This record gives sequence, structure tokens and C-alpha cells, in this order.
Amino acid sequence: MRQSEIERATRKPTESLDAYDLYLRALAACHQVTSEGVENAVRQLERALEIDPSYAPAAALAARCRVLQVMQGWARRTPELEAVALHLARRAIATGKDDPDTLWMAGHTIATLSGDHKAGAAAIERALVLNPNAALAWSHRGWLHLYLDEADPAIAAFERASRLSPLDPQGHGIKGGLARAHLTAGRYEEAMRWVDQTILEQPRWTPALWMKIVLYELMGRHSEACAALKPMLEAWPGFTIEAFTSYAKLHYTARLRGIYVEALRKAGLPEE
Repeated sequence: MRQSEIERATRKPTESLDAYDLYLRALAACHQVTSEGVENAVRQLERALEIDPSYAPAAALAARCRVLQVMQGWARRTPELEAVALHLARRAIATGKDDPDTLWMAGHTIATLSGDHKAGAAAIERALVLNPNAALAWSHRGWLHLYLDEADPAIAAFERASRLSPLDPQGHGIKGGLARAHLTAGRYEEAMRWVDQTILEQPRWTPALWMKIVLYELMGRHSEACAALKPMLEAWPGFTIEAFTSYAKLHYTARLRGIYVEALRKAGLPEE
């Protein structure tokens, strides 16, 4: 215990308290899950990196913000955006290889935007070696299992994350992961139960909103699927089949992507 305390005391997140304060403000802004909040977070993180270019958590969170902007329809997935986010994520891993939060954020970004699931998983596994109680690392380990349609290992990871942090500010991601895992496994009623909990916790989170449409169609509830388009399009005006496939191309398997696209088309989502 004494050695652990010595190591903790000698590990500083940054030499600048100003940069650390900006990082915490950005983290709070991200938790709002609004376009303005995430854009504000990006500005705060850019200032933090100007103060301390080696501050790995700020670089990792800045990369994660780009993923969130694409996921929510606040920014188009372009080669330029991907290049910026991946540069930040790889930079974060290079300078923050001993910080669990840096590693899971950067690893998830790499897996989501580059399709390099092996590299993303390696970063998240290292985060869990450093801190086996890192709830969000377990959650994002679950998401990487889902990228390969591995439902049961994903559920185990999400359940562990939930036990470790039952009131986590990002708990909607844990519940949403459980919803997608049960959908992947064909357990639609259970998936719907989790997706409803996800939306109750975070009504603006688009993966849960489009998942609900898909589940309604898979359960033969077509009129409810059509009605569920309204809150989806309120959260992401202009959402289309093309927008979904562009977002999902590297972290939904071809099988699952096909299921989603067929259901979204049935519900009346326009092609482009």
C-alpha cells in the first residue's frame, strides 16, 4: 500500500493546473450530450493542449469528442475529421500509456474510426491491467465485442461495468450496449427493455433511438417503428440510410448492418 501511494503521488496528470481544470470542464460539457456542449468541450481541450501538448487525457477526450459528434449527427464523417481524431488518439496512447482513462478513450476512437479493432482492444486491455476497476474501460471493452457480434462476452463486460459504477454519468452507454448485445443475440424483448432504460437516462443518444426503430420492426410492430422515427429525426435532422451506413461501416458487422438497414427502410427512413 505504501508503494502504491508513493507511485500515485508521483504520477501527475499534467504540470499545469490550468490544463487540468480545462480538461475537467470539457468532461462535464461532454456529459451534456448536446452539440453546444461537445463543441465547447473541444475548445476547452484545444486550450489545454496549447498549455501542455503532452497532456494525454486531453488529447484522448478531444478524439472521443469527434466520435460523439459523428455519432450524434453534429458532424459528417469525413477523411479530415477521421485523420484529426485518429492523430489525437494515437498521440494520447504514445504519451499516456500508463493512464487507464486515456487508454480506453483512445482505444475506442481507434476501433470506431479506423476499424483497427485489434489496436483498440489492446489499448483497452492495458487500461484494465492498470485499473481492473475502471468501469468505463469495461464498458468499452463490451462495445468492442459488439463490433464483432460477440454478444455474450459483451454482456459480461457491460454487467461488470454496471456493478462497478451503477450511477455513472455515462451509464446510458452501458445500458445501450446491453440493448445492442441482446438485439445481436436475437433477444428482442430484453433488448427493448434495455433500450427504453437507455432513452430514459439519455433521450438524445442517437444509437438508442435508431435501435428502438429497428427493434420495433424486428418485433413486427411496424406502426410503432414509424412513430419512433419522429424523436430520431428530432435528435438528428436529416438522418438517412446513407448517414447510418457511413457511420456504421467499420463497427457494425455486415450482418448486423444489413438487419438495421432493412428495418430502417421498412420504417420509412429516406435513403439519402
